[in-house]
Amino acid sequence: MGKIAFVFPGQGSQHVGMGKSLAEKYQAARDIFALADECLGYSLSKLCFEGPEDELRLTYHTQPAILTTCMALYEVFKADAPRPDYVAGHSLGEYSALVAGEALAFADAVTIVRKRGQFMDEAVPAGQGAMAAVIGAKRDELQSVCEEISLEGDTVQLANLNSPGQVVISGTKEGVEKASQVIKAQKKARRVIPLDVSGPFHSDLMKPAASRLAHVLENVKINNARIPVVTNVEARPVMLAEEIEQALIEQVFSPVLWEDSVRWMIDAGVDIFVEIGPGQVLTGLIKKISRDVAVYSVYDEDSLRQTLEEIT
Repeated sequence: MGKIAFVFPGQGSQHVGMGKSLAEKYQAARDIFALADECLGYSLSKLCFEGPEDELRLTYHTQPAILTTCMALYEVFKADAPRPDYVAGHSLGEYSALVAGEALAFADAVTIVRKRGQFMDEAVPAGQGAMAAVIGAKRDELQSVCEEISLEGDTVQLANLNSPGQVVISGTKEGVEKASQVIKAQKKARRVIPLDVSGPFHSDLMKPAASRLAHVLENVKINNARIPVVTNVEARPVMLAEEIEQALIEQVFSPVLWEDSVRWMIDAGVDIFVEIGPGQVLTGLIKKISRDVAVYSVYDEDSLRQTLEEIT
């Protein structure tokens, strides 16, 4: 018998209306949205269900909104689903994984990610940071380009190692622009796509946000995980509370080793992945990483029921 992993998406998967029909039908989902509203002191549920979109896209709203929608779906799904062998999340999604793995209480997680979003937003003045997706490049060649430009004084780093041939770079606006020019000039990639983000996430420029987050985490009860959580920072499972806390701090300025994390789980025997959350971003990435595993998406009631039929 193979193993199963539940994975949770990060920022970029949000859309107005997410979680609405689920909350209308299921008490468990309603309870999660109500708890988020109570913890945050404003109606996050209204923002998720009705928008406006430009408000939802603000990092400090997006992060709790995605976490809450993921957990609403998870609470309904887990009632009839098998217990996973591993959980993992992409960047922000790691908080959903930690709630599912019982290392963090949802009430704490939703409060933390609101602050995390705020700290990340405030770490770099608007317009000074940038990110770009690089399609079809080799990881080591990209790493060399980033290192050369960073030595010249402009920060640019590998930020998300998503799947074979899909890497995101992050840094100062100038650093990302220079790297993009070199990559295009040397024909090291098929495409370079500037991303519409509010900051240079997962780069050294986020270290001020990480140190502020560390102070918040000092006052939060983190438990040993009941389900191994494969972390972005190391692409291996952790269960101890102190390791989890360290991973959450480092995650803010370190690359998201998503491809490596998925490969680790496959090597450990995982042959079923279930993405739980809005959008189907991780489903697409996992399919690019391996064609030998089954991948399901749970993003609304229909997909939830369909997935349960397939895996139970």
